[in-house]
Amino acid sequence: MGRVTERRRVVRIRNGGAGVRPDTLVAEEPLEIRLNGRPLAITMRTPGDDFALAVGFLVSEGVLADASDLQAVTYCEGATADGSNTYNVVNVQLAAGVPVPDITLERNVYTTSSCGLCGKASLDAVRTASRFPGIAADPVQVPAEVLTGLPDRLRAAQKVFDRTGGLHAAGLFTAEGELLDLREDVGRHNAVDKIVGRALQAGRLPLTGAVLLVSGRASFELAQKAVMAGIPVLAAVSAPSSLAVDLAVESGMTLVGFLRGPDMNIYAGEERITL
Repeated sequence: MGRVTERRRVVRIRNGGAGVRPDTLVAEEPLEIRLNGRPLAITMRTPGDDFALAVGFLVSEGVLADASDLQAVTYCEGATADGSNTYNVVNVQLAAGVPVPDITLERNVYTTSSCGLCGKASLDAVRTASRFPGIAADPVQVPAEVLTGLPDRLRAAQKVFDRTGGLHAAGLFTAEGELLDLREDVGRHNAVDKIVGRALQAGRLPLTGAVLLVSGRASFELAQKAVMAGIPVLAAVSAPSSLAVDLAVESGMTLVGFLRGPDMNIYAGEERITL
């Protein structure tokens, strides 16, 4: 739709001199996710892969686990007072027989590009909702030298970041370092949802044997999304949170942080990383 980036006027100061020029910025717009026609959540995102984002979000919420759970994903026409289609409202229609979660005013969530599901309940909530509890038994082995090469591969594939410098990225890799998918978004949790949603639509969940690399830190929410998609290895170029580590330990997921150059910290599941 040509809405991933926008141009804005900027006064640029370099070496004591000022000049006016256009600058390319990453676009940020709200996306309302509806489930069977009822509002469920709003997230601030970079337009693009909206259907995958909505589907991935519902995987992390425990609503979806297989492509057969979906009947349709559509943009909602008439989302504004004048009846126009803003492409900012997506409806996910579940297949017949798929349980619909209780949607109440208390359940509705507002997500942001910085923190995603603020105040997401607890480790117990993830444990009870997970549809792929076999992460601990995933036998995948990842050589340390493969892991250390992933950030450069992720960065090299970030086409929009090169133009804006303002996007997070999530990359899905094999244990041998092959890039399977990469998504960019103003919110790193949205980038992960887009990857997970695309995997579900392609019938590839759970993502056994896969490595998920995220730019920035590894929050509890990102660890939750990895667990809900059956991903055994989560790596981040920055620090994890304490709750993310707790979830990784409890679920049997490998969690790597500060993946920079030849160095890394392994916070959980070190038996999967071979030296």
